[in-house]
Amino acid sequence: MEKINVKIKLSRGMTLPKYATSGSAALDLCAAIDEGTTLIIHPGETVSVPTGISISPQDSGVVAVVAARSGLGIKKGISLGNGIGVIDSDYRGEISVGLYNRSAQDFTVERGDRIAQLMFMPVFAAELMECDELDETERGAGGFGSTGIK
Repeated sequence: MEKINVKIKLSRGMTLPKYATSGSAALDLCAAIDEGTTLIIHPGETVSVPTGISISPQDSGVVAVVAARSGLGIKKGISLGNGIGVIDSDYRGEISVGLYNRSAQDFTVERGDRIAQLMFMPVFAAELMECDELDETERGAGGFGSTGIK
């Protein structure tokens, strides 16, 4: 198990993120907005929501990935404004989540609401080597659905 140091912004009184179940692949990130306030995200609007935490992986070969919560996306039309969030191993600022409301209704966020997921994955640094030709494959340069649906 990878060890991750977590700094909690005590001024907001948030607790550590946790896994919802023993089989969860990602931790739940919660909204760290002020007690008693609500945040309204209007249709077509993107809002940055603070989580109250910052992290420091003990291994630089780890990336934290912010992913959408499927229930918010499917049931409420709330997705990540940038599709996916990449938290580099050397970033020490507060993690914020850009929520985009693609629905036709206002969406309300309250303190402690689970707004996104945070998972940790290994990262492999690549050494790019310039070349004139690439090896041939069955797929070749086919993209954008070139392998079909079925």
